[in-house]
Amino acid sequence: MNKTEAKQAVKGRLEEYLNIITQKKGNQYICPICGSGKGENKTPAGQLYKDDNIYHCFSCEFHGDIFELVAKTENITGDAEKFNRVYEMFNISMDENKKINTERREQSNSTDYTAYYKECHARVSETDYFSFRGLSKAIIDKFMLGFDPEWRSPKALREGKNPPASPRIIIPTERRSYIARAVDPNADVKYKAVKEGTTEIFNKKVLQGTEPVIIVEGEIDALSVIEARGQSLALGGAGNKNKLINVLKENPPVAPVILSLDNDKAGKKAQYELKTAIDSHNITVVELNISGDYKDPNEFLMNDRDLFLQTVQNAKAYAVQYALEAEEIKKAEAEAAQKKYIKETAVTAKIDNFLGQVKASADTPAIPTNFPELDKILDEGLYEGLYILGAISSLGKTSFALQVADQIAQQAQDVLIFSLEMAMTELMAKSISRITYLECGDVVSHAKTTRGITAGKRYENYSMDEKKLIDDSVKKYAEYTDRLFIYEGMGDIGVSQIREIAETHIKSTGNKPVIIIDYLQILAPFEPRGSDKQNTDKAVFELKRLSRDFKIPILGISSLNRENYNNKISMSAFKESGAIEYSSDVLIGLQFEAFGNNSNDNGAAMTPDGIDRLKRESVRKIELKILKNRNGATGDSIMYDYYPMFNYFKETSRKTNGESAKGNGKRL
Repeated sequence: MNKTEAKQAVKGRLEEYLNIITQKKGNQYICPICGSGKGENKTPAGQLYKDDNIYHCFSCEFHGDIFELVAKTENITGDAEKFNRVYEMFNISMDENKKINTERREQSNSTDYTAYYKECHARVSETDYFSFRGLSKAIIDKFMLGFDPEWRSPKALREGKNPPASPRIIIPTERRSYIARAVDPNADVKYKAVKEGTTEIFNKKVLQGTEPVIIVEGEIDALSVIEARGQSLALGGAGNKNKLINVLKENPPVAPVILSLDNDKAGKKAQYELKTAIDSHNITVVELNISGDYKDPNEFLMNDRDLFLQTVQNAKAYAVQYALEAEEIKKAEAEAAQKKYIKETAVTAKIDNFLGQVKASADTPAIPTNFPELDKILDEGLYEGLYILGAISSLGKTSFALQVADQIAQQAQDVLIFSLEMAMTELMAKSISRITYLECGDVVSHAKTTRGITAGKRYENYSMDEKKLIDDSVKKYAEYTDRLFIYEGMGDIGVSQIREIAETHIKSTGNKPVIIIDYLQILAPFEPRGSDKQNTDKAVFELKRLSRDFKIPILGISSLNRENYNNKISMSAFKESGAIEYSSDVLIGLQFEAFGNNSNDNGAAMTPDGIDRLKRESVRKIELKILKNRNGATGDSIMYDYYPMFNYFKETSRKTNGESAKGNGKRL
């Protein structure tokens, strides 16, 4: 592994090293250097920046990568030693010819210039540059400003060149970087201010203070603001705006920041871009021109010191007031947003609408099924919601639902029937067949089956009384068929089509219908590639939504799992869908009464032969069981005599809590 590869491999292990040498509390570490987090009244101050592989302590101001941290914690002074120590620590080796050269490392960008700064600061009295620029001794000492009368470019020296010496003032920006500015005003612009070492934002630590921070371009400008009793950092040139944004993102300032870059085209462009970027990070920022009519703050300080000092103080006061007002605006907006949220979402906001719905519901009472015992259980009939009716094959669930539809239509209530298995003519014949039975009086032999209605050739052999019974039954059927609407399909009708038809019906007639679907499992699938369960679940959810949106009852017929054909009816019997159990408001099961009378706890009441025998009976004893009732009693049963030849159900008794209440036994 070469030197570059080794360095990259180790840098990413900073977090691992921190976890070995110190403790983490919350999102920060107890600093292994200054121990800032030790003690009951102290807070951990070490922060790991994973993206940059950098550790920073807000207490002792240490800032560096794993190499710098190891050197600091183990008191290693030489560059070669610290690198070799880290590589040894993580068992990383390099070829002999790739080992770090101590002499070259000391001249590299990682050099610690602290000792050099002290030497230059000791010679600062040899130049009047800083005093000429309007800076006091207090500022010079605080920032270790210095002078090097024979400065040579370290970069040129590293490249083996022999650059000429020139007197330079030295402005430390960090212990590994500084600005070397030419004292000669006639120096080449390109080399007037040279950055040495890693590029850093000058005086960025002030962002964590409580006073407004004025952001300027040059280091001398920042020092000028500080001279005027302000807080300032230097961007170090318009090109460093992205670096500043990263600094602000990592450590959002507490106090407002003031943008005041140079009064030239480049400065104004950079300021606009900075303002836009800072605004996006929810940081309070204000643009103020503290340079007045001058190019930059230092030029203002040099030409009119008193006015500049006053301008800086005014800028600070304005920024504080601006921040207070901005905070008040944010607070007001937050309160307004909170009130709006509560108004729109809290139950209080729904009371008026609820009362309106309650009053409106007085005009739209429950829709009776005209099965008296069933209506009692359902609290007078059908309401807005999803009702599911399930039974094994050929037990009579379609006939039961059709009889409910006819009995509702007889009350001048619209009913939409979506028949996905039987033709419209077959449903019509079932209803007429039932009416012939109800109207035949004591001559039951005149009543006709469904086939007896649809088979035209049989009419030749019917007596005049039989023909009259059929004609009268058709007329009776026609008395309410203007309230019946039958849509037939073979797998081509889905919930979306049902919604469209229902919406059109309501708009065209002004009447809200009861919807009956026969049956759920053969609705057109939402997703052809989906499983039966997925499509049935989706259909049930959408039908529930439809009932809620239009505030209408929907009765869906469902088949059962074949595994439950021989067992007592239960919610687990409903085929291919957990949504039927969870989304339905009322879940109704039909079964042979013999199932309910079975005492065997496992529910295995019938063999297939036994079920076939029950199906052959001319009058079947059927039990309707309420398996789920979101707004009423669950577990009640109603007994019916079912005449399969004539598609007719008659209530006979009701069982509640194990007791039987006999019905009146009259034909409905």
